[in-house]
Amino acid sequence: MRPVTHNIKIKQVEAPAGFSGEGFFATKLAEAVGLARSNSIWPLPFATSCCGIEFMATAAAHYDLARFGSERMAFTPRQCDVMMVMGTISKKMAPVVRQVYLQMAEPRWVMAVGACACSGGIFDSFSVLQGIDQVVPVDVYVPGCPPRPEAILDGFMRIQDLVKTESLRRRYSDEYKHLLEGYGIQ
Repeated sequence: MRPVTHNIKIKQVEAPAGFSGEGFFATKLAEAVGLARSNSIWPLPFATSCCGIEFMATAAAHYDLARFGSERMAFTPRQCDVMMVMGTISKKMAPVVRQVYLQMAEPRWVMAVGACACSGGIFDSFSVLQGIDQVVPVDVYVPGCPPRPEAILDGFMRIQDLVKTESLRRRYSDEYKHLLEGYGIQ
């Protein structure tokens, strides 16, 4: 039986900057939306090899990806916010990765997990895509072969930081549209 301790410190998420008084709190809508989005991200695991096994460990009880509001793995792109590409992507699979990305609703983010998804890894051959950033824009790269669950969690926290601080209008900016045009995405 474990001893009961009453002095456990629980860290809470910081409230967005705003004005408060007796019985009210006011903040910017963008900051409130960013806080809500960053703590309820639904990942779409696109796993093709060993990095997928490490991701399974990340989602399991010991590392517990659910702590970040991401306990629901959705395998339909229309319900997901973050596509996590893990493992070797062949050039024949590249159009599928792109199609899945296009089926995701805006706002959407992409995380390349492992050396193969980031840069092709050790497979420098004619059939392996040398990084998924050739077909879709990548927001966060998680290096490693395969990366440890701690590294995947760190990458996920970087995605949360992006989501929290992103402007509600960034996706409509000329800079973002130019980025997507570079990938041939309208």
